[in-house]
Formats: sequence, structure tokens, C-alpha cells
Amino acid sequence: MKLEVLADADAVARRGGERLAAASRAAVAARGRFAVALSGGHTPWAMLRALAGEDVPWRAVHVFQVDERIAPAGDPERNLTHLRESLARAPLPPEQIHAMPVEAADLDAAARDYARELPERLDLVHLGLGPDGHTASLVPGDPVLRVADRDVALTAQPYQGRRRMTLTYPALDRAREILWLVTGADKAAMLARLRDGDASIPAGRVRSDGALALVDRAAASALEGAR
Repeated sequence: MKLEVLADADAVARRGGERLAAASRAAVAARGRFAVALSGGHTPWAMLRALAGEDVPWRAVHVFQVDERIAPAGDPERNLTHLRESLARAPLPPEQIHAMPVEAADLDAAARDYARELPERLDLVHLGLGPDGHTASLVPGDPVLRVADRDVALTAQPYQGRRRMTLTYPALDRAREILWLVTGADKAAMLARLRDGDASIPAGRVRSDGALALVDRAAASALEGAR
């Protein structure tokens, strides 16, 4: 895994926007389409606001979700709510935001439907890192960590009050590129374990070859030799 240490969360967000824009142009030049899966969080929303001002071939961009809370439409806890708000300035056709169908009556069937909507390989997946070592909604102790035969699955237990729909390791590991955004001193210990490939935390089980982690100085405080 390659790490870039930046001054603060704002710098991480700006650099993330630049990286997403560059990846979009490369994917469209090579394959005619850019399929990206995005996670939630304050720094990622800032990254998407920055992305709206970058040179991006929006007509060829398709945005998928890494994970989503089981909650009603428009709920402030929904990643989709913030994703749409953050991309409001971007000329992205609304139908090219592929929302996880968490309002469906049959969530298992909805997860299967979303898996069929995904491309065989996502061009880029953006991931975050929790203070407990989770990423996406692959949370410690949940049976979803063991799912190996589906690209989309549901957590068995509520996490921070909500069950989740999430991409699984097989979908993440097929992605052409993984982009981590990690900010804050509360992530420092887990970032060190992620960098070392510690498979005892959920994030540490994601394929690391070719991955780029954009981190702020606070999150990098437990690392030696990071640059």
C-alpha cells in the first residue's frame, strides 16, 4: 500500500478529488466508462464537493455505493442523502447514481439485484477506516465478514443502531484501484495495522496491492517512515 501524508482533512479531501478525477479520465480513455463506488463520511463529502470542480467526463461516470444504512429515503443517516448533496454542483445525470435499494421490502432480494447492477470490476473503490478497524460495513464480529459467494450482502446485526447493506470482500478485491481516505487521531492505531496488512481487523483483509491511502498528519501519527 502506498501512503501519502497530507497536512489535514481538507488537504486529504482536495487530493482525493484530484485522484478521482484523474482515475475517471484514465478509465474513460481506456474503457469508455468510469464505475466508482463511494463510501460515506465528512472528508469524503468534502472530496466530492472538490471533485465537482475538477475536469471529469461526467457523462461517462457511474457512481455506486460501497455501503448504506437501512433507513428511509432522505434520512440524514443515509450515505445517499449526503452523496447527492455533495455532487449537486456536478453535471452528473441523476440516473448514473446507482443507489443501494435499502428501502425494499425484501432486502435479501434487493442485495442480489444490486449485485447484478454492479460491473464485473469497479474501476475505483473509495474506502474509509473506522476506529474499530471496520471498512465499508464490514464490521468486527459480524457474519458478513465471511461472505465469499456474493458481491453485496446485509449485516446480520445492527451497527451503530442500523443494519447495513455492503459490498463484500470479493467485490472490493476485484476493483482496479482502492483509494483510502483516513483522517483524525482516533484512526492512528488502526491505520498502522491497515498499513501492516493486519488481517485481524476487517480493513486489513482488503487487497492492498496497488492501493493508495491519503491520510492526514493526525492519522499518521502512529506510523514510522510514512511519506
